Amino acid sequence: MKRFDQKKILVTGGAGAIGGAAVRRFLDEGARVAIVDRNGAAAQQLARSLGENAIAIEADVTDEADVRRAVEATVETFGGLDVAFNNAGISGVVAPVHDLPVEDWDTTIRINLRGIFLVLQASLRAMIKAGTGGSIVNMGSSMAGWDVLSGGAGYVASKHGVVGLTRVAALDAAPYGIRVNAICPGVIETTLGVPASGDGEFKSSVQHFADRIPLRRIGQPDDVAAAVAFLASDEARHVTGVDWLIDGGQTLQSWANAPDGGAFPKFR
Repeated sequence: MKRFDQKKILVTGGAGAIGGAAVRRFLDEGARVAIVDRNGAAAQQLARSLGENAIAIEADVTDEADVRRAVEATVETFGGLDVAFNNAGISGVVAPVHDLPVEDWDTTIRINLRGIFLVLQASLRAMIKAGTGGSIVNMGSSMAGWDVLSGGAGYVASKHGVVGLTRVAALDAAPYGIRVNAICPGVIETTLGVPASGDGEFKSSVQHFADRIPLRRIGQPDDVAAAVAFLASDEARHVTGVDWLIDGGQTLQSWANAPDGGAFPKFR
């Protein structure tokens, strides 16, 4: 498929596992992609390995000037902006609400919510100015935007915030022919979820998570990239304001239907 032939796309956190998978997916389908990441060296290395249709831009998504410069550089280089995958984020510190340091709360909210807002705002402004419509996919709403995680106050609050932000932005952007959606990954094999590694401890950890997921598998970055590509494409032209779960059925579980043991589902 070449759903993104000559489309101009920006991906934040583009040097990471999920961001990199999305970058490759967009390029495979004919796009030109700006890889935006605060790790400029990693972004440059990835861009060089992917060829002339990929460029690297070092930027911090929490810095308004950096974000504006990244969007402007994308528009100047490619001649426009059709799609933004607003992907950058962190997992944050795990601690009970009463023990969570305020500075850790602030860091998580600054990156996961302020950062999403700044990239969303700058991308919308560029698309509205061009007058040609567009699509924005926010990463901020992970599975934690649907569920709660003990000890994850900052992370969960930021993700719930992005769900609301995505819905409001979808309404505000609709008159301009711009769609805004969010993806909500569950446990994905990344450095923020289950870190990729080859040792026995890692494999045991993966199996533990897989046993608790109805589809009995850990999500892969390519699973997320496929969903992002669909929402960003014209195939989803009548889809806006959604927060789409990609969790193998994990959030379908509840106290009432949870298994007695360490695996789900209980019955085959």
